[in-house]
Amino acid sequence: MCPANPFVYFMVLVFVVLAVAAPSVCGQRSDYPTANLSTLWVNNKVILPHSISYTDGSSVRTIVLRSPQNLYGPSFAAGFFCTPPCQAFLFTVFIVYTNSGAGITLPVNGMAQVIWSANRANPVGENATLELTGDGNLVLREANGKLVWSSSTSGRSMAWRSLSRVLLVLFDQKNKTVWQSFDHPTDALVPGQSLLQGMRLRANTSTTNWTESKLYMTVLSDGLYGYVESTPPQLYYESTVSTNRSGKDLTRITFTNGSLSIFAQSIQAGEPDGSIALPKAKSTQYIRLESDGHLRLYEWSDAEVKWTMVSDVIKIFPDDCAFPTVCGEYGICTGGQCMCPAQSNSSPSYFQPVDKRKANLGCAPVTPISCHEMQNHQLLTLTDVSYFDVSQIIANAKNRDECKQACLKNCSCRAVMFMYFQNDSDGGCHSLTEVFSLKSIRPDTATYNSSAYLKVQIIPSSAPTQNKSYKTNEILGSTLAAIITLVLVVIIASYVRRRKYQELDKELDFDILPGMPVRFSFEKLRQCTEDFSKKLGEGGFGSVFEGKIDEERVAVKRLEGARQGKKEFLAEVETIGSIEHINLVRLIGFCAEKSHRLLKIAHLDIKPQNILLDENFNAKLADFGLSKLIDRDQSNVMTVMRGTPGYLAPEWLTSPITEKVDIYSFGVVLMEIISGRKNIDISQPEESVQLLNLLREKAQNNRLIDMIDKHSNDMVSHEEEVIQMMKLTIWCLQNDSSRRPSMSMVVKVLEGAMSVENCIDYGFFNASSVISVQDNPSSYSAPPPASILSEEYFLGKTND
Repeated sequence: MCPANPFVYFMVLVFVVLAVAAPSVCGQRSDYPTANLSTLWVNNKVILPHSISYTDGSSVRTIVLRSPQNLYGPSFAAGFFCTPPCQAFLFTVFIVYTNSGAGITLPVNGMAQVIWSANRANPVGENATLELTGDGNLVLREANGKLVWSSSTSGRSMAWRSLSRVLLVLFDQKNKTVWQSFDHPTDALVPGQSLLQGMRLRANTSTTNWTESKLYMTVLSDGLYGYVESTPPQLYYESTVSTNRSGKDLTRITFTNGSLSIFAQSIQAGEPDGSIALPKAKSTQYIRLESDGHLRLYEWSDAEVKWTMVSDVIKIFPDDCAFPTVCGEYGICTGGQCMCPAQSNSSPSYFQPVDKRKANLGCAPVTPISCHEMQNHQLLTLTDVSYFDVSQIIANAKNRDECKQACLKNCSCRAVMFMYFQNDSDGGCHSLTEVFSLKSIRPDTATYNSSAYLKVQIIPSSAPTQNKSYKTNEILGSTLAAIITLVLVVIIASYVRRRKYQELDKELDFDILPGMPVRFSFEKLRQCTEDFSKKLGEGGFGSVFEGKIDEERVAVKRLEGARQGKKEFLAEVETIGSIEHINLVRLIGFCAEKSHRLLKIAHLDIKPQNILLDENFNAKLADFGLSKLIDRDQSNVMTVMRGTPGYLAPEWLTSPITEKVDIYSFGVVLMEIISGRKNIDISQPEESVQLLNLLREKAQNNRLIDMIDKHSNDMVSHEEEVIQMMKLTIWCLQNDSSRRPSMSMVVKVLEGAMSVENCIDYGFFNASSVISVQDNPSSYSAPPPASILSEEYFLGKTND
């Protein structure tokens, strides 16, 4: 009974009975699989147990297999096939050597013989699938589901059936053939198979490269033809019959036992109109069109336990030199040897071998043909050379000169063949748009005269001298132009620099306004710092030096590379100079000579290095070198990234910044105090290098206690208070700056007058988690080179 599902197929390997002379040995046949076939197969040698690798590196993975009628020998199967290195697979029908137990065995010589493939142009990889779908389609897909090939038989009512031989067939429930591999030949024919008019056998590129080559054989209305693909196709073989057909039946070539039979007119049923004789079959046979253009008949030899070539089906006079690709493109075949074209020993070489160690791969023009330089086209003359295809005739070119001129006037023409018998004024001219293998002929034995004229691209004879002179002049001209340009750039740069300093000097010629700190000269600061000899430290925009003014110790910060205008600079000096706070370093003076300007809002660089202690251990926030003043009506400002990696708030990467960047930095500093370690410490294990990452992990796992500095007795003895401070830290570290507390709120929490917000996000990060900690930290606030450093100075009082 047929299955209930109306879309189920019979998939069969059909056996074609061969007439063989060898005696048969009776034995029970065994097939794989023995039960109903699956509907999905995966290209995996673990999943497909009937898999085997051959000595040449090829492999087969069998889906369906039919054992031979004898106890052992060649058998037909379908499955996946690959050649080394076996990374690309074809779904194929192939012949393998098997035993009576339906097992594939390894003969002494041999490999699986592929007689049909579904996907030559698109090989699949490991774990590709073949599926017989519910709607009646046989589908090949890559492992990722990409469609590669299908039988295009969707919507037919199908059912399963048992396995047979040679041919992959899909039947419907009435045993009617819906699809068969016979109707889609690739490069081989098996006994009983026909090549219908319009069908092609297409050769592989090589024995290991299964992609299609340019060589193919096809059936036309009057017989079998062999072509090499070109524009137009070039004919290298034909076997025809006389025909005056008027019927609708297509011409076909059928592989029978002992011949390739040509059925054209079908005047007498079953009788061919012509045939190509073949040896009678003694065992399993198949015919393959191979990469060299030969159509060869192969047969299994039980005595030698291998496949042997028993006949070259097509004969081309006089030898292999008549085949189109025997010596590759432009190669000349002489007695089976290949060489590149040369007009004489003294003429230039217009062609070179593709591979000097493999002459049969052909030749290539030294200079490619260019249609834009047709005036430099010439024809290389090769006498006593013929060509396999003479079908493209230039009708109005009867003599040698007319033939050559016709080619020179047509850019698509790559060569012409001129042939004549007695009089060269009455010959035949044949055009070639693509040049394959040429063949030498012997004048003493040839019945005709033949010469080839190959188009070449020449370089005019005067070109080398002119080219050399041109290049010399070009180099000299370029050098002079570069020198003149450099001189002009130096002159202009010097002028601009001088004018700039003049304008800066004029701009900075201002009177000291009431409330402003003292303005010092550069020489004064040089003297008080002993020529800037004792550096206390440095930051992103400057270095700090120790000095003495009127016996009072001061810190002098030399700003490097900051830029701003006169108005803004004066406002800043006045503002900072007027601020007096117990926790701020006091500004007592400044210096500005030929300087760039300084910006100010928030501090922008809160970190332990900028928090100083005086003699009474009062904290002093120092180094306003990165800051910028915010007007009271401004909520945020745009500015370039500045600060120190590890203390940068996340909004530096994407958003305008506010004073909340300082709140974030304060949170980092507070966490450093609590944990007793640096924010970024590359001496720590990889997972603990960034303190904030570690804090986030502990907070999410409710293990904040692990973050307390175990070396601080005060911290350890006040765990509850410290954990509350850590929660304050996390509040300050919120990604959304609007959710961070203000500094006044922070103070209230520290004083116990306010609690930390309950709804805080533990998924915080900082700009340094995006910027690699292995980058140079100074790259975020690095000063320009010393040659263009500005000379602005702030003086602050310092204590021991």
